Amino acid sequence: MSLHFTLGPSPFILVGIPGLQSAHFWVAFPFCAVYTLALLGNCTMLLIIQTERTLHQPMYLLLAMLSAVDLVLSSSTIPKMLAIFWFSAHEIGFHACLAQMFFIHAFTALESGILLAMALDRYVAVCLPLRYTAILTNGAVTRIALGIVCRALLLLLPLLLLVRRLPFCRARLIAHSYCEHMAVVKLACADTQLNSAYGLTVVVTVIGFDVVCIALSYTLILGAVFRLPSADARLKALSTCSSHVSVILLFYTPAVFSFLTHRFGHSVAPYTHILLANLYLFVPPALNPLVYGWRTRLIRQKVLRVFRCHRR
Repeated sequence: MSLHFTLGPSPFILVGIPGLQSAHFWVAFPFCAVYTLALLGNCTMLLIIQTERTLHQPMYLLLAMLSAVDLVLSSSTIPKMLAIFWFSAHEIGFHACLAQMFFIHAFTALESGILLAMALDRYVAVCLPLRYTAILTNGAVTRIALGIVCRALLLLLPLLLLVRRLPFCRARLIAHSYCEHMAVVKLACADTQLNSAYGLTVVVTVIGFDVVCIALSYTLILGAVFRLPSADARLKALSTCSSHVSVILLFYTPAVFSFLTHRFGHSVAPYTHILLANLYLFVPPALNPLVYGWRTRLIRQKVLRVFRCHRR
């Protein structure tokens, strides 16, 4: 009589980038460079905002939150991907996969919420400048942050529990470079309509709602800007929004393309879909600090001051 002991559900196998397995070693180098840039940029941003008391204002506190979210978002995916590409470490435990899935989707929701909060900040700054300090106090920013976190937890925890209840009796080969929700759900040997419907609901509730609200805020901002009397005033008002608009485009453009490709682009090559799915997780964390660091005068001056001190 033999006894069989199981320590938990069997692990999954992450393929990496389907169709580009032979190029994994070389593909890892740009991913590593992007991750290094994300670490340096966001850590620098957090350090500057923490140490410079003049930056303890709503806009910069939101920017610090964005940097913290970007650090978690990139760190939850890229190290494992580099291990896959360089060391063929394709295996990931069941619970580790669920944890990675939660961090990816929850912190994507957090990033979207922060971008919405930044749009609110720009709306108040441009349309209600005399009431800015009264409306957007540090306490108000704290409450906004708590609301963003609660929304992400309330929406994503059920998603995780719905996946946790699924039986996985087929081949556990995930045709992806990380544990993306639908890529994991497709491996289940049970009815997954509820999972698919809830996943779509989360996307519409978070991304759809935030995009509509951001578009509305910028419609009001543009209306207020073009009512300003002088061209210089209009240009100055628009320049205060340029960094935020750039970051919005960096985040939402590849995210929307990835979502549409996953749902409707069945003729698209798998490696194209996976690369698009990676773009919205990796590119914004690397480029956001550069966009804000260069376009925001106070941050740019602080960074240049630090470099001058080191050169001396």
